Amino acid sequence: MAVYSAAAAVLAGVESRQGSLKGLVYASNFQNVKQLYALVCETQRYSAVLDAVIANAGLLRAEKKLRPHLAKVLVYDLLLGKGFRGRGGRWKPLLERHQARLKAELARLKVRQGVSRNEDLLEVGSKPGSASQVPRFVRVNTLKTCAEDAIDYFKRQGMRKTWNKQFVFPGSLEDIRALKGKCFLLDALLPELLVFPAQTDLHDHPLYQAGHLILQDKASCLPAMLLAPPPGSHVIDACAAPGNKTSHLAALLKNQGKIFAFDQDAKRLASMATLLARAGVSCCELAEQDFLAVSPSDQRYCQVQYILLDPSCSGSGMPSRQLEEPKAGTPSPERLRALAAFQQRALSHALTFPALQRLVYSTCSVCQEENEDVVRAALQQSPGAFRLAPVLPSWPHRGLGAFPGAEHCLRASPETTLTGGFFIAVLERAEVPSSVSQAEAPVSELTPGPSPKRRKRRRKAATAPSTQPGT
Repeated sequence: MAVYSAAAAVLAGVESRQGSLKGLVYASNFQNVKQLYALVCETQRYSAVLDAVIANAGLLRAEKKLRPHLAKVLVYDLLLGKGFRGRGGRWKPLLERHQARLKAELARLKVRQGVSRNEDLLEVGSKPGSASQVPRFVRVNTLKTCAEDAIDYFKRQGMRKTWNKQFVFPGSLEDIRALKGKCFLLDALLPELLVFPAQTDLHDHPLYQAGHLILQDKASCLPAMLLAPPPGSHVIDACAAPGNKTSHLAALLKNQGKIFAFDQDAKRLASMATLLARAGVSCCELAEQDFLAVSPSDQRYCQVQYILLDPSCSGSGMPSRQLEEPKAGTPSPERLRALAAFQQRALSHALTFPALQRLVYSTCSVCQEENEDVVRAALQQSPGAFRLAPVLPSWPHRGLGAFPGAEHCLRASPETTLTGGFFIAVLERAEVPSSVSQAEAPVSELTPGPSPKRRKRRRKAATAPSTQPGT
């Protein structure tokens, strides 16, 4: 069957360092990406177990035309997966000839290690940990529907919305940890975010396929929410693919205004165009271009007041990476230095756009070198021009104390927020003297109250009749 050959090719590519597991899956052109990705991840997770079973059963000696990576995928599905139900093709009779021996070797392996479950054969680093307990977050795409209608749809399908407490840690986390079966929650911080039990699979759900739902981790939803561009704004999404954050920005803009989205990877950009079309995004202009080559003086961007910068990073906080590469640890110092250098260049470049008022810098990395250190270096290069905005004071996981004010940054992790590992910094144009650096100024100076003019405008606005609809 084609999925086995595709999975074997991906495993071979990962082993020979041709690319990341996820990248090779998407580059395979296999139609059912979700099915291929799941099969490869699980085969990779049980790799040592499968190698032992295959060697002890003498499978490759008996079947000389069977290649090692293909054998590993087939034996996984036979012994630990779906057991060739409805698939297997020409490989099914071949493996069934060796089924008894393979099962016997798996049983012997359990006896030797004193375990009874397949999962207990995994090394400690390969066992599902906190990353596997991250719930399924689903953002309702408000360009096509609303949270109330999505909730009604799920209720009609027999799912039950449970009551959740006010957004106070750790109480809300306990509500989420208790989710199971057909229950779900409405997130109290992001009103368009639904929370389902960890193993919920909605890839085939009609609302997802119609673009009404976006499968997006909660931490990944925060950058667009914190950037908060009002409808009509001009926004740059500097490193945009795969496009979930871009679609979130479009929803916040209500498709009014302009998003300039840049990415260098043609394939990722093509996939992003499909995603945005399905989501009903009409205010986005895609460009296959390096953001560093975009001129801040170009008149097309003279009205850009908001920039979302989520650059390439190590991905060390991604739950999927922990499941793909269970033994993957901290990236090498060389790779971190290279990534941080690029990230710092991108952030410093973004801060030179003349009309910029607010920028969100985010990564799915947990490494200080890619996060606080990058922000500190960029602020020191533009002394006094920008400051870190204090956001979400109730968020429990703050930036590391790398410099004064770093506590205004946000971090996320499976352990503290039941999300993927993430970092977010919100930078806004400051009104402090240009000679004072963010990294040097006292925190009290970095969060000044509103000026008298602003207070006057606010009082005036408060007394004027409202023309906006209620929310």
